[in-house]
Amino acid sequence: MIEKIKNYLTETRVEMKKVTWPTTAELKESTRVVIVATLLLTLFIGVVDQILSRLIKLVFR
Repeated sequence: MIEKIKNYLTETRVEMKKVTWPTTAELKESTRVVIVATLLLTLFIGVVDQILSRLIKLVFR
């Protein structure tokens, strides 16, 4: 069991050395993209929700 844990940690260390981490500028740009996409999706869902709510009220009146 101890040998398996050692092996896992060794392999994890080797794999982590292969990782390419984003630069600060790339990270900031990606964050902006996610925030804008989230806001646009929220706006879209809100508009569709309002439209469907009004249609349902018209149908059931």
